[in-house]
Amino acid sequence: MIADTHAPGTVAERVRELCREFKLPTLASETVGRFSEAVHADALITLVEVLEQEAEDRRIRRVDRLRRASKLPAGKTWDTFEHDRAPVKLRQQLQILGEGDFVDHSVNVLAFGLPGTGKTHVMCAIGHRLVESGRSVLFAPAYRLVQDMLAARRDLELPRMLRKLDNFHLLLVDDLGYLPQGAEESEVLFTLTAERYERRSLGITSNLVFSEWEKVFANPMATAAAMDRIVHHSVILEFDVPSYRTNAAQNRHIGKESDRPE
Repeated sequence: MIADTHAPGTVAERVRELCREFKLPTLASETVGRFSEAVHADALITLVEVLEQEAEDRRIRRVDRLRRASKLPAGKTWDTFEHDRAPVKLRQQLQILGEGDFVDHSVNVLAFGLPGTGKTHVMCAIGHRLVESGRSVLFAPAYRLVQDMLAARRDLELPRMLRKLDNFHLLLVDDLGYLPQGAEESEVLFTLTAERYERRSLGITSNLVFSEWEKVFANPMATAAAMDRIVHHSVILEFDVPSYRTNAAQNRHIGKESDRPE
């Protein structure tokens, strides 16, 4: 809602601002003057309240569309992540990334750690925050994304697919380390990194440290070129924490042991 409904200048400017936001230039230029000429300037307060409601309804509908299109796992959100288990440095990094400004500068986010340490959850949580702010996100397991790109290349549709992927502010590629080794797979993945370089953000989770990325790309030269583009503008998240799944299993086992009668 408007900050001060008793300030005529503020109300009039907010009416114009919202009409321009709704791409209604004639209403933006004519409404305030017409209401004043008809001695209905006080009605602008009611009008701006209705316009504010329209803006909020549009925002909600847009967020719903973005969330459906993102394919983000519904349960892996900011609130469900156990922030207290993360090291202080990682929590500080996540707080900054959660604001979402990094995608405005085409910065990549790389999350490294062993399986079960929360990499995917964190990246999805950031993705949900971006969606809530009106930015577009796509979550894709690495193996599925690469297979889709290979199929598109076979059908001579790869440029079109890359243009569609370019519509997303952040592309989350999950579990990069599980990609099969092969020249074709590494070629399309390298093409993707080159296309998004300094234009759109990539989010990558991997259980492989950089020294092991030759398992993903076909040769040392491709590995070096891909790493150069991905790392140049990036934030690196290191998940040096115990596995959440292992810890949960151990807690369940301890609970069962304590429930046994002596």
